Amino acid sequence: MPVDPTSYRPDPRYLDLGVEGFADPVAPADFPERVLRFRNQRWAERVGLGALSPGEWLEHFARFAPLPHNLPEPLALRYHGHQFQAYNPQIGDGRGFLYAQLREPAVGGGPGRLLDLGTKGSGRTPHSRDGDGRLTLKGAVREILATEMLEALGVPTSKTFSVIETGEKLQRHDEPSPTRSAVLVRLSWSHIRFGTFQRHAFEKRTDRIGALVEHCLATYYPEVDVGDDAPLALFRALRPRMAELGARWMAAGFVHGVLNTDNMCVTGESFDYGPWRFLPRFDPTFTAAYFDQGGLYAYGRQIQTLGWNLARLAEALHPASPSAPWQETLEAFQGEAERALARAFLGRFGLEEADPETNASTTGAIFGFLTARRELPFQQLFHDWYGGELSAARAAESPYAALYEGRDYQAFRDALAKHTPKASVAATLASLPFQRARPVDVLIGEVEELWSRIDEVDDWSPLEWKVEDIRRLGAALRQPSGHTWPSSHVVDS
Repeated sequence: MPVDPTSYRPDPRYLDLGVEGFADPVAPADFPERVLRFRNQRWAERVGLGALSPGEWLEHFARFAPLPHNLPEPLALRYHGHQFQAYNPQIGDGRGFLYAQLREPAVGGGPGRLLDLGTKGSGRTPHSRDGDGRLTLKGAVREILATEMLEALGVPTSKTFSVIETGEKLQRHDEPSPTRSAVLVRLSWSHIRFGTFQRHAFEKRTDRIGALVEHCLATYYPEVDVGDDAPLALFRALRPRMAELGARWMAAGFVHGVLNTDNMCVTGESFDYGPWRFLPRFDPTFTAAYFDQGGLYAYGRQIQTLGWNLARLAEALHPASPSAPWQETLEAFQGEAERALARAFLGRFGLEEADPETNASTTGAIFGFLTARRELPFQQLFHDWYGGELSAARAAESPYAALYEGRDYQAFRDALAKHTPKASVAATLASLPFQRARPVDVLIGEVEELWSRIDEVDDWSPLEWKVEDIRRLGAALRQPSGHTWPSSHVVDS
């Protein structure tokens, strides 16, 4: 197998936990067809798998033959979780499994980050219940678009690594059926979820909670000074990452849709995209899931929901550290989220932070302007800012020039003027994605159009062009390549 020995670095670290109690060995489905539809070559090269031939790609990401020196068989992970805030002990990896683990290239002399290759739609497992263990091709296409756009906008997210159409016809109640099927492979920092701890707390297995805490600290937080309270150390390390994640969703105009505790991972990375949306226009009540009738996971409630989920994680960790100051530690999340929100929105405008009071004032001015100008498409504001449309010389050229005037607009401009532009902004302003009238966006209407071309005439070229366009946006915004967190925002020990 032609793996790159300099960058393919297998490390099946999950086996250190021992499979008993944490996972179930499973066999992948035997699909009737295997047609490659999406291959993330840039990430494949990054992890040493870029030289795989088309046949080898299918062998590993449709038949799931083990990668060299990696997991000998797939593992369906065990977890519970709160789903729409109701506890469910009947869940787990029902249509996916952990397939392999490998190291990202080292940065700064370290060992390199451990990454997982996990699946979606790979067949039934002991946790499937009444499900068929499959994924619709439309669902896979939607996940491609979500992960590519979030990566471009600087949100720490899983990467869609591979999509292979599998030749089955699926019945679904929420889309026209029968519909086409696929198996997706995602590259993630971790698949260990809040719900993993919840399961062991539910089963009163404090020993397993302790083992999981030690594993997560050693694997994902080696820089943390654990002290004499490992569960509390893990929670304190994760908490600011969750604040940062929620803030970046908000600045990206992204609505996840299903913020259950089994969709929260211990590294604070966004993953598992079922129903999702990008905001058409600023609206705190906007929801992504048609079944979220009460707006529990609305755009404006996402950070609040992450705080609620963190409280559930604290409850699960409590048996392993009953005397820890959990409530006090939880209360720090709100302040971290407020600071992260200012940082994220300033980052979208290419501006440096100032003092905390100024940052908070600017955040208020941004939200005030967005509220007053709700007819303005959300992504358009940032696009016009980078494209120079908000300057006096070019204001008339913007399709929304009439909205860039008035007292609230001036307050918005005055607030941004208190911040220094980042050094990279000059290059961003001159880049191709901002030299046009409309922004790069991924609204539901376009998603449906892209799917229609695939479903009706098997034309994948519009999706390919869209992915290229999104990646040009990411390059223009100079987003860091990799699963990165600003070190100053990660650990609060």
